[in-house]
Amino acid sequence: MDERNTVLLKKVIDEFKLEVLYAPENLEEILVSCADITRPGLPLAGFFDHFDPERMEILGNMEHIFLSKLTSEERTARLTELFSHHPVALILARGLPAHPEMLAMAEKFGIPILSTSQTTSAFVAALIASLNLSLAPRVTRHGVLVEVYGEGILMLGDSGVGKSETAIELIKRGHRLIADDAVEIKRVSAKTLVGTAPEIIRHYVELRGIGIIDVRRIFGMGAVKESEKIDLVLNMEQWVEGKMYDRFGLDSETINILGNEVPAITIPVRPGRNLAVIVEIAAMNNRLKKTGYNTAEEFNKKLMAMMQ
Repeated sequence: MDERNTVLLKKVIDEFKLEVLYAPENLEEILVSCADITRPGLPLAGFFDHFDPERMEILGNMEHIFLSKLTSEERTARLTELFSHHPVALILARGLPAHPEMLAMAEKFGIPILSTSQTTSAFVAALIASLNLSLAPRVTRHGVLVEVYGEGILMLGDSGVGKSETAIELIKRGHRLIADDAVEIKRVSAKTLVGTAPEIIRHYVELRGIGIIDVRRIFGMGAVKESEKIDLVLNMEQWVEGKMYDRFGLDSETINILGNEVPAITIPVRPGRNLAVIVEIAAMNNRLKKTGYNTAEEFNKKLMAMMQ
């Protein structure tokens, strides 16, 4: 978790179909490690306090007009100072042309110059959203992630407890598989965790006694999904005689994943329990709680009123 995530600049160029106005020889190796971007109005005016070279620089109409009103000598001086701080890349929005001095300084310092036809605000919003996802903190958990009634349900538990079998039963009932065995979890915001499967095992499920099955080919494309937010965690454990399990649902349990608190429920497993139905009910009940209605609390209120 302490390792810093990066994404290739070339991948950003391909994703947003950016035009390359100047590319240094090491373009294929340049990495982006910061999801924030900068519109370098203040740096072009000479203010470089707190300048972050790991950010990409986006030039819109205001910055472009400011540079256009300068003399060639002034423009060269301002751009020299900007590029000497070695930003990751400079992107011109709205299809704005690059000044000759800009291309000269980019070549001198080896800074990529890119261009997009999108408006500045729209491009900045889309770029930040993409980088937040690509550079998000992440962790891999042993478990199964399924989508049930629009809720992302992460099932955790020891090997052999029945997670994969439950997932297959849920798929047969019309729900969708995201990941089996290993779930890659990304923290895309202070409130949202998104889970996906490692590419090598995506759409596959392991069933003991049968082996690896391809869910997409057996059940169709409607049975799988690339990613899903994690709304609820189900901790599945073998039933322990004498252990007290929550029977009313009044206890609010959470699990901390990457600093986010996610609602969690402990599900005791033993022969005869229909786990697929239990997961469906848990998903629907979690959706109900989001609307502000808690069945356990309402039942407890009625019970207290009757006793009084």
